[in-house]
Parts: sequence; C-alpha cells; structure tokens
Amino acid sequence: MDRTRAPPGPCQDGPVAQTFDTPFIGRADELARLTGVLERAAAGEPRAVLVAGDAGVGKTRALTEASAHAAATGLTVLTGHCVDVGDVGLPYLPFTEILGAAAADDRLAPAFAAYPAVDRLIGAASGAGSAPDPGSRLQLFEGVAGLLADLAELTPLLLVVEDLHWADQSSRDLLRFLLSRGVLQPRRLAVFASYRADDLHRRHPLRPLLAELIRLPAVDRLDLRPMADADMARLVRARRTGPVPDSTVRRIVDRAEGNAFYAEELLAALPGDDEGTDSPAMPSGLADVLLIRIEQLTETAQQVLRTAAVAGRRVGHELLRAAVQLPEEELESALREAVGHQLLVPGDDATYSFRHALTREAVYADLLPGERVRLHGRFAALLAGEGRSPQSAAERAHHSRESHDLPDALAASLEAADHAQRVGAPAEELRHLETALELLAVVDAPARPETGDAATLTLRASAAAARAGDPHRAVQLTRSALARAGSDADSELAARVRYTLAGNLIRIDHLEAAFTYSSEALELIPAEPPSGTWVWAAATHVLAARHVGRNEDAERVARQALDVANRLELADAQADLTISLVTLETHNRRTPQGRDRLVRARELAGSAGNLAVEMRALYNLAIGCYESGDLDACLPWLAEGLTIARRAGLLTSPYALELRYLQSLLLYTLGRWDECARAAAADTELLPPAGGFAIAPALYVTLARGEYDAAVAGASGLLDHHFDWMAALVAAIVLTDAAALRGAAEDCVRQVRASVDSLTDVSGGTRPDVVVRLAALALAAVADAAEEARLSGDTAGADRWAGTATELVGLARDTAAHGEDGTEQGPEGLAWLARAEAERMRAATGPDVAAWERAVTAFDYGEPYELARCRRRLAEALLTADRREEAAEQAYAARDTAVLLGAEPLREALDTLIRRGRLAGAPAAGDRIAALTSRESDVLRLLGRGRTNRQIGEELFISGKTASVHVSNILAKLGAASRTEAVGIAYREGLIEPESSASGRERT
Repeated sequence: MDRTRAPPGPCQDGPVAQTFDTPFIGRADELARLTGVLERAAAGEPRAVLVAGDAGVGKTRALTEASAHAAATGLTVLTGHCVDVGDVGLPYLPFTEILGAAAADDRLAPAFAAYPAVDRLIGAASGAGSAPDPGSRLQLFEGVAGLLADLAELTPLLLVVEDLHWADQSSRDLLRFLLSRGVLQPRRLAVFASYRADDLHRRHPLRPLLAELIRLPAVDRLDLRPMADADMARLVRARRTGPVPDSTVRRIVDRAEGNAFYAEELLAALPGDDEGTDSPAMPSGLADVLLIRIEQLTETAQQVLRTAAVAGRRVGHELLRAAVQLPEEELESALREAVGHQLLVPGDDATYSFRHALTREAVYADLLPGERVRLHGRFAALLAGEGRSPQSAAERAHHSRESHDLPDALAASLEAADHAQRVGAPAEELRHLETALELLAVVDAPARPETGDAATLTLRASAAAARAGDPHRAVQLTRSALARAGSDADSELAARVRYTLAGNLIRIDHLEAAFTYSSEALELIPAEPPSGTWVWAAATHVLAARHVGRNEDAERVARQALDVANRLELADAQADLTISLVTLETHNRRTPQGRDRLVRARELAGSAGNLAVEMRALYNLAIGCYESGDLDACLPWLAEGLTIARRAGLLTSPYALELRYLQSLLLYTLGRWDECARAAAADTELLPPAGGFAIAPALYVTLARGEYDAAVAGASGLLDHHFDWMAALVAAIVLTDAAALRGAAEDCVRQVRASVDSLTDVSGGTRPDVVVRLAALALAAVADAAEEARLSGDTAGADRWAGTATELVGLARDTAAHGEDGTEQGPEGLAWLARAEAERMRAATGPDVAAWERAVTAFDYGEPYELARCRRRLAEALLTADRREEAAEQAYAARDTAVLLGAEPLREALDTLIRRGRLAGAPAAGDRIAALTSRESDVLRLLGRGRTNRQIGEELFISGKTASVHVSNILAKLGAASRTEAVGIAYREGLIEPESSASGRERT
C-alpha cells in the first residue's frame, strides 16, 4: 500500500503547508500527546482531540508540527478552516475544503464515486451547485462518514479542522454526527479540531457542542496553556537575528504572559537596533486586534473596562463601583457582559482582573489624555479615603503621579515605602524610595511631608538596595547621599553616610576604599561621650580593617567598641562586635569556645530584633562547623538562618545569600546532590542578579555528572555582571575542573593563574584558601599530561610538565602555610593539599601509593566525591605496585560512590581502570567488612536511624568528636564513601535490622 503523503490540494494554505522560521519551543508535552494519538490512529485506534487555547497562544503552530509528524510517518493530512463570516456564510466550509483536497488526490478520488451526495457538497464549494436541502442532510452526513471510512482504508488519515469557534451551524452539526456516530470506529483515522477558548462567551453556539463531544470516550481535550517564561524568553531570542538585551527580553516576557503572538508583535515593535527602549509601545496592529473584541461590547461595558484599565490589572468591586459612578444594576450588567466575553475574570476576593495584561494596555492606551488624568485623579481621591489598607498607598502614589498631584504622590510613595519595609519587601521599598527622591526634587518645600532631608532619605534607599541584593545600587545611592550631605552636614550624619558606604563597598569587594571611608567615619565623631553612631562606625571599621589585613587595628577597635556597646546596652552592636572578635582571636569559630560565644551573640541579636546580625551569627556558626569538619552540625544552623530570612522577606539580603551559598556547598560536599540541585532550583525568582553565586555550587554537581557544556555556560554566566568575589571563586573552580576533565592541561594552568590573580587582587594581596583547591585540580591535568609524555617517550615534555607541577604544588603549599586569615588550614584545605602533593608526585615519577593513601585519609572527613576520585588514583597506584586485591577494593568502592552520586564520567573512568587492570569481580562485601566493635555496632544502629554525630554522642554519653571517630572507623571497615552508603551496606549484610519507626535519613 502506498503510504506517501498526498500532494497539497485546496488545503495548501493550511497548517501542513505552513513554514516557520523559528524552532518549535515550549510545547514538547503537548506535541507528545498529539503524536501519541497519531500513532494509535495509525494502528487502527481512532481518536479525536479538541485543541483549546487563547488567540495567539500557539494552536496553529502545534497543529502544524503534529501534521508534519503525521505526514512524515505516512499519514495523509487533510485540513479545513472555519472563517469569521458567521452563519450567513457558506455552510460546511471546512469540510468542503477537506473533501476538495481529497478529491484532488489521484489515490483517493476513485472512492468518491460511491457517494454522489458528497459530490454535491464539493460542487457547492466551487459554485457549481448548491448546498444540500434539509431533506438530504442525513444522506449527506452518512455519505461523508462512509467516504472518510473508505479513505481511511486506502491510507491512514489525519483530519484537521481549525478555528471551530467560527464554524457555521451546518459544520457543527456534521462534526457532531461524525464524532458521535460516524467515523470513530476501528479504523486508521485521527481528527484534530482547534478553537479559541477566549472567544467562547457564555452564549456562544459552540459551547453546547463541546460539552457533548468531550463526554465521548474517543474524544480528548488538549488545553494549550500560556507558555512558561523560560520558553518565552527562548522564543523571543529565536525570533531576533541579532542579540536582544536581557532587560528587553524580560520586559517582553512579562507583558506577553505566555502568548507567542503577543511576544512576536512586541518584539517586532522594537527599534531596529534594539536600543532606546526596553519597553516598546503597544504595536498598532496588536492594539487593533485586541480592541476589536472590546468594541463588540455595549457602550456601558466599554466605559467600565476603560475605568478598570486605569485602576490596573486588577480592581476591587467596591473601588470600581465608586470610580465608575453607575447605578448598581447597570454596573453588574456591564461586568457580566465583560466577564461573559472573557475580557474580565472575577476573583474570589470580590475583584476583577483583565484576562490578559495586554488587553488592559490596549484599553488604557485608547483613552484620551484628559480622560486618563481625570480617572487617575478619581482613583487617587478614593484611595486617600478612610479605611483604606496600607497596601493602597502604592496605588495612590501611582494615581496621584499620573494625575499630576505630585505632593500627594510624594506622601503616598513614602507611606508605600514604610509599608514595604514593615512586610519585608526591600525591592519594593527601594522602588518607592527612589520615586520619592525623584519627587522630592520637584515638590516645593512647604508641600513636602515630614521626611527628613534628602541625604537621610537617600541613605535609607541605599539600605533597602542592600537588603534587596543589589550592592552596586546600594553603593551608588550611598555615594549620592554623601554628595547630598555636603560639607555642611552634622558630624553624626556625615559619619553614618561614610560607614554605610564602607559597608556597602565591602560587599562589592572594594576593600581599600571601604577602609578609607570607615577610617573617615571614626575621625568625624568622637568616642566620648559614648554614642551608638560611634559604636556602629567602629563595628564597620573592624570589618574593613580585617579585610585589608590590619588585624591588630581591627582587634583593638573591636574591644574598645564592645566596651562602649556594653555601657550603652546596645545588644545588637554587642553581638556584631563579638562575632568580629571571634573571627580575630585564637578561640575562633572553629573551636567549641568560639562557637559558644557565637551562640550568645546570636541570642543578643535576636533579643534586639536585628535580623541581619542574627543571620551573621548563624552564618559564622555554620562556617565554623564546616571549616572544622563537623559537617553534621552545619546544616541546622543554615536552616535556622534561612528560615529567619524567608519569614522576614530578607532572602536577598547579604547574609541570607551567604547562608544559601553555604547550604548549597554543604549539600554538594556531603554527596546529597539531588538535594543540592533542588535547593538551587527553589526560590530562584527571588535571586537578585548579583546573587547567582548563592546557588552556584550546584554547578559542581552538573559538571561531575558529565554536563560539561551546561556547567561551563553556568560558570561563565557568573562572570557576566559586575565582578563579585564569590561568583568568581565558584566560576574558577568549575572552569578549572572542566578543563582538567577535558584533559586540557594548558587551559587548566592558564585558568588557575588568571583566577589566582583576580581573586588575590581583590583580597588585598593575600591569596585566598581556595587557591589550594585550584592548584590540586590543575595538577590532575598536569599529571595526566606528564604521564602521557613519559609513555610516548617525550622526555622533554614530561620534564616540562613536572616543572609546572612543582610550581603549582609550591603555590598550594605557600597558600596553605599562610592561610587566608592567618589561621591554619581546616580538614578541607588539608585534604586538597594532600591531593595536590599526590598529583605532584604522579607528575614527577608516577602514582605513589603512600601519597594517595594520605589523600584518601584526608578526604575521609566527609566529602564522598573527592574521596572517590582519590580512591581511583590510589587504585591506579596499587595496580602499578602489583597490589591487585587492594586495587580492586579501592576501585570498586570508588565505583559504588560514583554510581550512588550519578557521577557518570568518574564511573566510566573506573570501569576503564577495572577493565584495563583486569580487576573484574569485586570482593564480596562480607569479605571487606572487618569485625565491628560493640560500640561501633551501637553507633551503626544509630546511623541507621539518621542520627547526627552530635545526637549519637548524646544518646551514647560520648562526645561528638568520639562519635565522629567511630563513624570514620565504620566507613573504613564497610568500605563506604558516605554515611548513607554505610547504612545501605549494613542493611544489605544484615548488620542492622530496619526499624519501622526509623526514617532512614539524616535529620538536619
């Protein structure tokens, strides 16, 4: 049987013949449903699908793609269109188009001879005959059904009917007959019919038919929802030949609200060079399309819509009633009409919303200028009345400004800023304050509310910018406050501006400048008599001095300021200065004594209600646990800090971002990679542009799982904005490791040198601790290159790479010896140094067993992935030393971890090693397990219940440190890379029994 697609006939303008110059984006699930129906139809199971969606949402494109798939898989596609001529037009129009195309196909034309009634229908379409009279309707319907059945015997068929909302009554009747009694019998046939959901007002004649058809077992409905924002952004970029600024893409995506047609029209309205505006005016063609539906309403309903458009996207019923000034019955009738035509959508809270934002824009743009000003003034007056909520201040500010009442707009903007501050919305507070600053410049002094001077207001705006996660804007605003204050400012205000500027400069890594301004702040205001301003100036100076390596100066000022804070009973300042001293003293945050002081500081900050200082204390508690290798104790502190930030609306504030970064890093380190990925995906819409580093450790997971391109793209994206030290640090790790995994040793070394230079420049000349890790990662590629050179007999090349290895290990040793803040390395730093030493020996003479055993032991503090990578190298060294049984044990232990983590590149490398070294057949787990002591068995039982080291210690009356030692011994005896793997092995080997009450997961 010939299964080729028929040549296009009269339906050549339909979707099967349309072409698009952009890729098909964002409808993969919907297309899969349609192609699944096609596959079932081709196998003899007929189905019909009613495709619903708003105008412009992508129905035609989806049907085009499905039709192309049908044609490519051997179905014959026949398409008919309904047009907007109503019941007065040609009856049966889509079916005459479908049947005309079939009659023009030489393969299908002979089947028409048996159905003369159908010939009359085709003749009516060409003007050769007339439409069937009522007496012959049943004959016609049965003839069409019989013909389609015969055609489906000749070739699998897809019938496409577009725009059912415009179908005439006769076409609706024929479709009802075909789907309910005619063609959906076992045969090779599918029917796709589309309609606009937003055109179906309550009395639309298609509604009863849809309700009837959807109840049929062989009929499905597919709703094309608005596209996701990410897909819309891809579509916008795909439609433009040149680059489109991110701000422009975001604005178009926001306005289009998932409608592809609207997005394309907005994009087409941009200037040719994409410059001058990122918010194009409403395109006239799009406005005309939208207004056509509005003009179908009565004048009263149009008046209500115009008034509602001035209110915004959504308006409350009572406010609209007061503004529109219509009798209640007329208003309700008009609203019912607008809702029935799906222009307004009623809400459960007595509100009405425009179905689409661009509909509201089109109505608003169509207002006369005087009408617009008058209506804005009316809303402003209503919102200024008694009993209005605090939220209404923001709306009132907008309406007052648009009605040219600038004094009221200023007052309302300040009220809105106060409300945003109270509810923890710093970005909105900043926006209202910036509006107020603009208005302050044009409102006469007598008409201004009691707000303080411009410098004070600007200083407040800078604080809001900092909390909103925009440190560069915070710096700009603080510099503006400094200029506004001028030389005549009183010493207290001058000091406040300077220490605030210093704090903001620290956040963008301008450390020397921060130290200069904090020093100026201390000089401007005396320590005696004691004052809160001097204490906070001193607290900021302590931070700035520490960042530029002036630790003695920092400690001296911190002790002096803490004494003053104690005298003044400034609890939050006491807390902040205590935290700073803990990081400066011998009993630092890594020690139990230091952490006890941090807990007390956290309590002080909490009692004072200073959430920023409380989060700083929690961050230092967490990082102290991390640096000391007590990873179990780290996550609870992080969770507490992020809970505080989330409740207060401060997830974009500096320490909240630091807490989120450390949480992401810790989940990666612990091997909880799926959790790491989920944490990175959560609340991403709240991340400010400068906050990408907070979830960037998830890129380590992406890279380790073999998604090189995605990881490199993500790391490069971290460097696209203003320089951020933390973002640069994460990018350096990802890009260095990616180059090492690709075996690009030269690129790896260049990346390390560039990263070390940029990170050190900002650190005031002190190399940060991460340099040890970067050197170790690069050494892996260098050692590979050296080994390859030796194997190929390239002695000069091997010597050159060995020299590079010596340089890199020297860099790691020097960094580890001095430390970023003068303290010795913690477990993580020592582990990376051990790996660097082992890689250097591999580069010089080949794999060394003792060196890699030291690296394995060092990473046993709780980082399963790096432990597995070191075990791989240890297995290679053992194999070289002909210690095959031990090599197999290490290789298989590493492979188990790689499989558990989903680290495919590492698993593949280990499979190659096992195959090349003929290490087939892992030692049985029972053979690997040494006898556990009674105490270790108790610890293992508690591990199975998800207990942390601290909890194990409390239950067994031992210290957390002793519990940690027992856990390490258990992991070694079981050959496990992590606590989770150890518990799994223990269950499998019957060392512990599952308990019904146990969760099986660690609690954090």
